[in-house]
Amino acid sequence: MAYTLELDDLEDLARGAALLGTGGGGDPYIGTLLVAEELRRGRTIRLIEPDEVDDEALVIASAFMGAPTVVIEKIPGGDEPVTALRRLERHLGRKADAIIPMECGGLNSMVPLLVAARTGLPIVDGDGMGRAFPELQMETFGVYGVAGSPMAICDERQNVTIIDTGDDNRSMEWFARGVTIRMGGVSYIAEYPMSGTDVKRTAIPGTMSLALRLGRVIREARESQQDPFQALIDYLSGTIYEHARILLEGKVVDIERRSADGFVRGTATIATFDGATKVELTFQNEHLVARSDGKLLAIVPDLISVLDAETATPITTEALRYGQRVRVIAVSTPAIMRTPEALDVFGPRAFGLDEDWTPVEKLAPL
Repeated sequence: MAYTLELDDLEDLARGAALLGTGGGGDPYIGTLLVAEELRRGRTIRLIEPDEVDDEALVIASAFMGAPTVVIEKIPGGDEPVTALRRLERHLGRKADAIIPMECGGLNSMVPLLVAARTGLPIVDGDGMGRAFPELQMETFGVYGVAGSPMAICDERQNVTIIDTGDDNRSMEWFARGVTIRMGGVSYIAEYPMSGTDVKRTAIPGTMSLALRLGRVIREARESQQDPFQALIDYLSGTIYEHARILLEGKVVDIERRSADGFVRGTATIATFDGATKVELTFQNEHLVARSDGKLLAIVPDLISVLDAETATPITTEALRYGQRVRVIAVSTPAIMRTPEALDVFGPRAFGLDEDWTPVEKLAPL
């Protein structure tokens, strides 16, 4: 059922999307401000379910690309993703009928909303990652046969590049990453042009509305002085992300972070308050693996997120700081992301990790 987003929905949606974004997808605050301004101007955003998209409709994915830390320094003006969409439409010789998020993450939950508000196009309630991943080929769209290109890339000066690698989505990522680096480390993209039939077949459904509900669950638990973490775990048990657990509560005792090759890479160490137990997180834009003294606690594609210990506000990888009091949560991915085809594209070995995926619900807790 179609749903019109309201101004009051945005903070809840951004909070929930940042949780699903596993530390990546960009800072939600910047995107929320941009979208809120559009709604205050009287523009509307209509969210539709995949089943409401006509089979022959043209749907295009919208997002930002690059190192999340760069976005903090190069705040978008808002025209960039719309320009990318229009240039891709021109290249295809056809107007889009709807847009869809590339991933569920902080800023990347807001970029498609911004495009929807500025163009009047509906936005599909779903995405191609069910979380955030650092590379463009790491999408269920591509896993199940949709070509990511042709795609359009735009920078803050309205420079646009069209990349067309046919059905080779890995090459598309490689070329697009190089262009994005030369655009200053961040760009705005339109990609994965697909039919409504493709959307129904390959998208992870309901992730935008789920993000909205998760953000609301956190807020309402805080307002009623309930435990927001338990509220999250209870709510997730009734969704396609059914397993969730707290890995550790403590404080950030070490953080190493660098921007390289268009990504933010590094590690974060969280220790219990008595210092007896530590969890090390490894990230590439997003958290990929959590270990404690060599013991595996969670691994990609399952979700690993760091939340403020009191408020359950998600903290992105670029915002992690020494001394923060946090809880680390792990959440299982939907079944569509756990197939052999999916794991070949965004399982542990796709990130150079020398181990196979084990479902988080089958790993022993600390």
